[in-house]
Amino acid sequence: MASIELGTYLRGNSAKYHDCIEACVACLVACEMCSDACLDEKDIAMMRSCIRLDRDCADACTAAIRAMSRGGPLSAELCRACAEACDACAAECEKHAGMAEHCRLCAEACHKCAEACRRMAA
Repeated sequence: MASIELGTYLRGNSAKYHDCIEACVACLVACEMCSDACLDEKDIAMMRSCIRLDRDCADACTAAIRAMSRGGPLSAELCRACAEACDACAAECEKHAGMAEHCRLCAEACHKCAEACRRMAA
């Protein structure tokens, strides 16, 4: 599997956020994948909340990644908000995890991201 070493691109203050950025990138991709896969489910109406939370969580991850990548002064605050978004998304995805593998994978990524964001923001 191809991979990218994000540390190659981090410098100065942003280097200390390496692990958190990687967790946010994984969560962002998982949320985008999950929201797209939810659209293929038979009962899309049942997945509506999941899709919305996936999208919000992906946006929160994006904001946190961008702030941390430049060592921004609001990195901790954005990571705290990202952790909350991840918690909400994981809780919703777990409702569907038994029937949808994409939701299980997304919930897993959300939990890891929330943990990394809380550690970083502490």
